[in-house]
Amino acid sequence: MTRKQKRLAVIAGGVSFILAAVLIVMFAFSQSIAYFYMPSDLAKAEVSPGTRIRLGGLVEEGSVVRGEGSKVSFRVTDGGESVPVSYTGILPDLFREGQGVVTEGTLTPARAFVADSVLAKHDENYMPKEVADGLKQKGVWKDPKEATR
Repeated sequence: MTRKQKRLAVIAGGVSFILAAVLIVMFAFSQSIAYFYMPSDLAKAEVSPGTRIRLGGLVEEGSVVRGEGSKVSFRVTDGGESVPVSYTGILPDLFREGQGVVTEGTLTPARAFVADSVLAKHDENYMPKEVADGLKQKGVWKDPKEATR
């Protein structure tokens, strides 16, 4: 093997290694991505059952039902559509009806949502950015700073 061929073999091996690493990272990211939907967006979108997504909106008034143990069901709404959500686990302390929430989980074939994590706002001035933007577009959510003026 000449010197030029050795150099070319080392470069080809390095490029192959980097390409393999990039492909592995891209595959890992594609498996962990959870797209964000509001209930109205989810009604229009063609999301296949079992796909991991995030669902955000407001907890619908009068929809929270506590079951056995730590089972809870409620509805997430954006003022137009609402989606039934079931969750087994401990809810955040500030979870309540009429407040902003982001849930992460999967959609069932019956278009119900099974959440494995629930995030609630942490004080009266905070709303998750995705939820606030979606609710503002629909004209449902008002900024608490504007309400006090």
